[in-house]
Amino acid sequence: MVDAALFPALETLLAVARTGSVGAAARQRHITSSAVSQQIRKLEAHFGMKLFERAGRGVRLTTAGEAALPVVRELWSGAESAFGQLSELAGRPATTLRVAASDYLGKGLLAPVLRDLLDEDPPVRFELVTTHSRAGVRLVVDGDVDLAVVTGQETPRGLEERHLFDQPFLWVGPRRGRDRTPLTERLRREPVLRLAAESRGRALLDQYFADERIRPVSTIDVPSVSLLLSYVSGGLGIGLVPALARAEAPADRVVSAPARVPALPVALMWRATARRQPALVRLASLLRHCWSARRRSSRSAPKLIASAARKSKPLRAAVSWAYAVD
Repeated sequence: MVDAALFPALETLLAVARTGSVGAAARQRHITSSAVSQQIRKLEAHFGMKLFERAGRGVRLTTAGEAALPVVRELWSGAESAFGQLSELAGRPATTLRVAASDYLGKGLLAPVLRDLLDEDPPVRFELVTTHSRAGVRLVVDGDVDLAVVTGQETPRGLEERHLFDQPFLWVGPRRGRDRTPLTERLRREPVLRLAAESRGRALLDQYFADERIRPVSTIDVPSVSLLLSYVSGGLGIGLVPALARAEAPADRVVSAPARVPALPVALMWRATARRQPALVRLASLLRHCWSARRRSSRSAPKLIASAARKSKPLRAAVSWAYAVD
């Protein structure tokens, strides 16, 4: 028999597991720390198992808690989906979409689509988390977000995926007046801008350097594509970036060239229970069709991106997303 009175405690359990702290969970839930502790004790007494144990200044799941967590996540995700559908049937949809994406995908892909969702009646609320793709997948698996837009990631069990397009990459560097030296040659004598070690873009860069036997004279590690482009715009460093991000850099200060590295697939990932949310279905549809609008609004980008796609390895593996994303 389902005890509906336990649902607030289940949400609190998820918050404590996510933060590893009773105090942090209390702030997220807008309740007191003592209320969090009481709810956890209520769950432990009801199910006859200890869910958390102390770990330094915080708490962590016990073995039993680790086993129970996926079940609670699935239950909570199903409940959120059910409430969303019932609200839709009643004509009073109230949906908050939780989305994870890297900075360049957030700016170039998500921002225009989310603006459209704000114009819906009633508008869709959203919580956007900016993080790298690997962390985005973990957030979906853990139930912390409903959807992630990711680059070059395997789809874990329990998640569903929809391919959007294949992302080619470009070399970018400061424009040096009339200097026409190829960026791949400048890599050997100018500072190299590198993305975070866990990013797929960094893996592509490291593999290229290994294949070409290039050892940078200087390196600058940056946490995001946006910061990398800021360095280049300021006249310092050469980097490897997704072609989608090229529009962020001023053409009068930045030069770019297609990179002979593999194109990476960009995809949506979500939990199977979340696919019934009308707002999520709407978001996925808008993301899949936004590229036709980008093609109409830009004449130069498609040529550059198509060129990068043709030069990616393998040569025929990349799809020019400026023309088709299916």
